[in-house]
Amino acid sequence: MFAKKRKVAVGSIAVAGVLAVTGCSGGTTAAPTGSSEGDRGPITIVQGKDLSGFLDQTLADWNEEHPDEQVRLIELPESADAQRAAMVQNAQTKSDEYDVLALDNVLISEFAANRWIEELPEDEFDLDEMLPPVIETATYADKLFSMPFQSDGGMLYYRTDLLEAAGIDGPPTTWDEMADDCEKILALPEAKGVSCYTGQFEKYEGLTVNFTEAVNSAGGHILDADGNPDVDNEGAKAGLQHLVDWFENGLIPADAITFKEEESRRAFQAGELVFHRQWPYQYALANAEDGSSEVAGKFAVAPLAGLDGPGTSTLGGRNLGISAFSKHKATALDFIKFYAGYDQNRQFLDLTGQAPVYAGIYDDPEMIEKYPFLPVLKESILGAIPRPKVVAYGDTTMAIQDAAYSAITGKATVDEALAALQQKLSSIIE
Repeated sequence: MFAKKRKVAVGSIAVAGVLAVTGCSGGTTAAPTGSSEGDRGPITIVQGKDLSGFLDQTLADWNEEHPDEQVRLIELPESADAQRAAMVQNAQTKSDEYDVLALDNVLISEFAANRWIEELPEDEFDLDEMLPPVIETATYADKLFSMPFQSDGGMLYYRTDLLEAAGIDGPPTTWDEMADDCEKILALPEAKGVSCYTGQFEKYEGLTVNFTEAVNSAGGHILDADGNPDVDNEGAKAGLQHLVDWFENGLIPADAITFKEEESRRAFQAGELVFHRQWPYQYALANAEDGSSEVAGKFAVAPLAGLDGPGTSTLGGRNLGISAFSKHKATALDFIKFYAGYDQNRQFLDLTGQAPVYAGIYDDPEMIEKYPFLPVLKESILGAIPRPKVVAYGDTTMAIQDAAYSAITGKATVDEALAALQQKLSSIIE
C-alpha cells in the first residue's frame, strides 16, 4: 500500500550506555496535517504503566537533548479498557493535556474517524522496514494516522520438562492433541496440582482477544470480507464451543475466569500450568533466575494450537498518535520518530521482551540468540488476524465480551450467545 519511504535525518543519543541513532531531525521536520512549524514546546505522552525502565530511559535521553521541548509521562491504569476511557474522555472534552497517545492498535479507526488524532506524513517514516501486518494497524481509510512502536502475537508456552517426562516429542498443533498431552502429563506424580491450559478469560479486552483467536483458529470469522457482522458461522461456533467445553471438563481451570495477563503469567511461573497462551513479554520473566519463577529453563514456545492444525493469533500491539488538540504537534511528531525509530525499537525489545515492529530485528542472529522466541513470534504476527477494525470499537468489544462470557459461564448456549452477538454487532456497525 505504501511506497518505499525516505529515511529521516538522525542524531546521536546515548541509550543505556550505548550510542543509538534517533529518528529526530531537530526543528526541520514537516509537521503533521493541521499543524505548523511553530507548534513546538513541552509535550506529554500518555500510556499505561511501564515497569521495564524503557520509557524512563527514553524520556531522559530525549529531554537531555531537548531542554525546551521536554516530554512528561502521564501514566494510566494497567487495564486497556481504562486507558481507552481516559483517552476518549480527554478527546471529547478537546483537552490539550495529552499530546502523544500510546493507543492499542485496534483503537486507531475509532480515534481517526472521530478526528481525535492527526494524520501523519507517510514520507517521514521507514514504513517499508516494518512487518506488513503492523503497518495495516496504523491506517484508517488508507491514510496513516499512527506509528507502531510495539507489535504483539500470541504464543503457546509449554513445559518442556513435563512433556519430556510423559514421553511427548514436541508441542501440540491441535486442541485435541493438547488435550491428549494433558491427559498423559497430569497423570504423572510430578504434575500434581497442575492444570492443563489457560489464556485470559476475565471479562475485559483479553477475553475479546482469546475469543477471536478461538474463532479464527477454528476457521471462523466475526466480520465478513466486506466488514459486515457475520459471527453466526460454523467456525465461530466451533471456536466458542471449544472454550466452553474446556471450562466444563476442567482442561481450563475454573479460576481462569478471573485471569488477565498478569494473573495467568503468575500461574504459569508458579508451575501451575502445562500450556499457556500469552504474549512475548512473559518469556524473560518466566526465565528469571532470581527465584521468582518455578519454570525457568523448563519451558519453550510454539505457535498456538487450533482445531485442525496450528492456530491463528490475534494481532496485538500499540501505536503512537498525535492528539488533534495538542498545542505542540511538531514536537510531538519529532518525538514519535525518535520513540518509534529502529534503534529505539531494538532497545525496546532488550528492556521489555515485547514484540518489535521492524522485520530486521526478527532476522538479526544476535537478537535471535538472546531471544529464541523471535522466529515463533514473527510467524505469529505475520499470520495474525486483527480484532474487528471498526469505528465503534468500544461497543463492539463489549458486545463480544458479553457473548463470550455468557457462554463460558453457562448463562447461554453457544448458539444463543452468537445469535445475540450477531444482532448486537449488526446494530452497532450499521
